[in-house]
Amino acid sequence: MKTKLPTFILLLALLFVPVSSVHAQSPDGNDVFLLGQNYTLHSDETLNGSLAVIGGNALIEEGATVNGDVVLIGGNLTINGNISGDAAIIGGNLTISGKIDGDIAVIGGQAVLSETAEVNGDIATIGGQVEKDPEAKVSGDITNNAPLVDIPAIPNVPNVPNVPDAPNVPNVPNVNVDVNPLWNVLGVIWRALAVAAIGMLLTLFLQPQLERVADAITRQPVMAGSFGLLAIVVTPLAMLIMIVTLILIPVAIVVALLVPLAWLFGMVALGQEVGERFTKAINQIWAPVLSTGIGTFLLVLVAGFIGMIPCFGWLLAFIITLFAIGGVAMTWFGTRTAPGTGISQPVEVPPAS
Repeated sequence: MKTKLPTFILLLALLFVPVSSVHAQSPDGNDVFLLGQNYTLHSDETLNGSLAVIGGNALIEEGATVNGDVVLIGGNLTINGNISGDAAIIGGNLTISGKIDGDIAVIGGQAVLSETAEVNGDIATIGGQVEKDPEAKVSGDITNNAPLVDIPAIPNVPNVPNVPDAPNVPNVPNVNVDVNPLWNVLGVIWRALAVAAIGMLLTLFLQPQLERVADAITRQPVMAGSFGLLAIVVTPLAMLIMIVTLILIPVAIVVALLVPLAWLFGMVALGQEVGERFTKAINQIWAPVLSTGIGTFLLVLVAGFIGMIPCFGWLLAFIITLFAIGGVAMTWFGTRTAPGTGISQPVEVPPAS
């Protein structure tokens, strides 16, 4: 699968929503972010910034121009005008009759290119297909999911009569050919909802601990990643030694449980940070439980979709995992402040006599 990396880095942008104010409908400047609303860029209007819509549809009319990237989650995107940037659609369909100078990624939806469509970049789909008119122009590569093929049922093998000294007839193997990429997409969404629900519950009881973990990761990301890598490398070796000794097998079981718990706790802590930035970006004030739930859902959702990308997707998801586990290891599940992240108090010097 040959696809440029910036297209999928665009998905990660949802994790780092800028804390500056965002204008919801401003065709003349700045980014546009909408939650649960539809967006229309009318003819002869220009959006000099990126467009992000969650839970709504977006229409770029003929003669309109977007000078930035476009991200849609849970909605359909129709491009009749021009876009100078990349486009990513998750859980929705894309229809193009205009021009886009950039790469396109569609996850869990269809991409339809009419005869007037022009794409100066690559097109990749996961859990969907690209329907291209023969007159449409695409300068890059088109990577389609392999279409599902209906395999006819294997006919029953007649019983072989008992013949003296005849070799045994092997049983017909049972091969499962019903593979649908859409189930992977639904699995990612379900996992994101489950982790978000757990994150909201943890926020009710362990919000200070989550804040310490998030603070350690954001202030010292390199150190957190190093701690995470060390934990992943050392933990299997330590468990192997414990199992060999027999006596420490119960301890090995506890350690085996701590690793997924550390990942879960770290992802919720990162989700809390994402949720806070998210609410600041849309100029809203939400309860910590709600912002943590939304942020954790977005974080796990994007990490899951990135992990589905062949070749390098696992690497980006693995880096996020290192940050999550490392932040928990640095702070002992948020029970202490990580070295170097605490705010030193000024020392009062007595006046000279």
